[in-house]
Amino acid sequence: MKAVIPAAGLGTRFLPATKAQPKEMLPLVDKPAIHFVVKEAVDSGIDDILIITGRGKRAIEDYFDRSVELEDLLRKKGDRKQLAEIEEISNMADIHYIRQKEARGLGHAILCAEKHVGSEPFVVLLGDDIVFSKVPCSKQCVDLYEKHDADIIAVEPVPKHMLSSYGVVKGKKISERLVAIEDLVEKPEPEQAPSNLGILGRYVLTHEIFGILKETKPGKNNEIQLTDALRKLAKQRRMYAYLIDGKRYDLGNKIDYMKASIDHALFRHEMGPELMAYIRGVVK
Repeated sequence: MKAVIPAAGLGTRFLPATKAQPKEMLPLVDKPAIHFVVKEAVDSGIDDILIITGRGKRAIEDYFDRSVELEDLLRKKGDRKQLAEIEEISNMADIHYIRQKEARGLGHAILCAEKHVGSEPFVVLLGDDIVFSKVPCSKQCVDLYEKHDADIIAVEPVPKHMLSSYGVVKGKKISERLVAIEDLVEKPEPEQAPSNLGILGRYVLTHEIFGILKETKPGKNNEIQLTDALRKLAKQRRMYAYLIDGKRYDLGNKIDYMKASIDHALFRHEMGPELMAYIRGVVK
């Protein structure tokens, strides 16, 4: 199975930091956000990854490419640990790139992947959604796809006042974490939302989505909305919403970005204890 990572957005919510760098390159301590997304795909058994980029996103390609000069410098310094880490980044997977030439929405970005994906099912990982979990979020979704032969959409409970920022699912509960989807609504008003289950940036989709996206007219913000296409696909084949087992961060949200940075740092043994001591001092 292949993975598609849309990363063409302008990142306006993080201006001015994103004026000169992609939002996907904003770091969590010492690794850019997109590193965690690619690693999740790799840890899920996927080694063929297509990143949908746009103008001003060259830094993403450079990050996953080799840096011969840097490798030579680290080798001469005898810094084997950092050398191994740098070499690992460029060898994580077969990563391909294509540009979304116009900002026409997430649905259009996915459509750009059609030739690369072909007729196979594929995983979509949004470049600004990070999920920390024991079992990679994408693997959880792929395992469900293989079990049920149905498109899988990852969801999480969302506070009522935030539902207007999400695609929201309506469906019948199958188990504690699985819902058979009956309908989807893109960014509803809280009072009109069919549930509190908001779609997050992980999907396992079949190639039928491409034909539907081609026929989908622009929706909110005059963009081709993936949720609108999924709504049509749900009427043609089975589709499930899956409540992920993990903690998700929306890195388009500044507070979530700070939480992800702190949680990731606390998890790392070389800095976690010192950072926790500092936080306790601040609280005190």
